[in-house]
Amino acid sequence: MKSTLAAIVLAATSVMATAQTTPVGLWRNVDDKTGEAKAEIRIGETNGALIGRIEKSLKKDAKPDAICDECSDDRKGKPITGLDIIRGGKKAEGKDVWEGGKILDPENGKEYRASFTPIDGGKKLEVRGYLGPFWRTQTWNRAQ
Repeated sequence: MKSTLAAIVLAATSVMATAQTTPVGLWRNVDDKTGEAKAEIRIGETNGALIGRIEKSLKKDAKPDAICDECSDDRKGKPITGLDIIRGGKKAEGKDVWEGGKILDPENGKEYRASFTPIDGGKKLEVRGYLGPFWRTQTWNRAQ
């Protein structure tokens, strides 16, 4: 009985640890220049590919009815709240990194190739956007 209970606890603990080493969840990103929290982004997974949308804007001057004026695709004119900013990205074989996706910066309407790497035991997420040979990395904090 004790060994069965120990096995259940161990299995539950390993499942919880594995669940945290994924980009799936609620994340808070921070403005590179001001250090101010910008938004909460909910990342999910559909058919093995990531999808992420802005759940809530956290900027002090955020307008609740703001739309993506700068977007040039199907997201043009769509509300910022609920906007899909991450599309695609699949787990690389043998690594804790999701690659091949794209991320949109709704402030300038540019879409970048992206990779997503959970770090610090899944408490943080390195989000790297690529434009040609150049890249920029942000670290997002898990909100949930």
